[in-house]
Amino acid sequence: MTVAIDRATGKPRGDRAPQRPGLGQRVKNGYQRYWYAYAMIAPVVIVLGVLVLYPLVYGLYLTLTDANSLNTARTIGVNHIDATYKFIGLDNYKDILFGPTSYDRFWSHFVWTVVWTALCVTLHYCIGLGLALLLNQKMRGRTLYRLILILPWAVPTFVTVFGWRFMLADGGIINSALHTLHLPQPLWLEDTFWQRFAAIMVNTWCGVPFMMVSLLGGLQSIDSTLYEAAEMDGATAWQQFRHVTLPGLRSVSSTVVLLGIIWTFNQFAVIFLLFGNTAPDAQILVTWAYYLGFGQQPRDFAGSAAYGILLLAVLVVFTSFYRRWLNRNDQQLAI
Repeated sequence: MTVAIDRATGKPRGDRAPQRPGLGQRVKNGYQRYWYAYAMIAPVVIVLGVLVLYPLVYGLYLTLTDANSLNTARTIGVNHIDATYKFIGLDNYKDILFGPTSYDRFWSHFVWTVVWTALCVTLHYCIGLGLALLLNQKMRGRTLYRLILILPWAVPTFVTVFGWRFMLADGGIINSALHTLHLPQPLWLEDTFWQRFAAIMVNTWCGVPFMMVSLLGGLQSIDSTLYEAAEMDGATAWQQFRHVTLPGLRSVSSTVVLLGIIWTFNQFAVIFLLFGNTAPDAQILVTWAYYLGFGQQPRDFAGSAAYGILLLAVLVVFTSFYRRWLNRNDQQLAI
């Protein structure tokens, strides 16, 4: 008996490849094999679906309507008023991005948000790295210094911001000290330039401790023999920092910078608690979206939701490009 053999595969020509089970069968097999894992993550999935997924989908739906506080469903006393808002498609996005008031309502706040994020994260990283390098040295009282420097991060944000608001007021301690020194007393909470300056200063105070702690952990993970080898080769302190410290902090730095950008871009508490609705030119996109939805009459729910979706889109696009850029650099370094 002769059996024909396929030269390409080495298998008998008459045999058929085993068929792959269907999707339903694969799901059933996976459930039977990993039912315990599914049971453990089910509560988390349910909570995330209720608290994140549902509001996101409903907010996306609102952006396609003209919903506001006058045409949404509401109950006044014993009377229930049904919703009367209409589906308008992408008109909200067109009005925000390209409408006659697009610069005042979106682009000016977008530019300031980008500048605010870039300056704050740069200051967070540079000051945090400097403090981490100092605290990584062997010196007396190092534990006490670490405890003191982490306090601004441990204190609740609203307490910190209210404290700064009192100090930056016209009769606050900062202007009183400047008056004693016969120096100009800026209008921290009234003038647009000084409002933005004060916001960056307060956010830097709140954000530096996180960068410091994260980078300090990264510094302590760098092998000390690398510094010893560099010192034996005659490397200066700057050369050790450039060729040993910074490469050793690469993975930690990329993560904390990305987190810092996302948190700062959406930093609501500092701007809102420092100025409320009294500083329209100092509002970033997230606080401006809150103002549209809850700080004016009628409340523009659809416009506020559209701002939220645009914020999400900007961060998703930035994060994807940021990760690709990091991966490309890692590949070049590996080569």
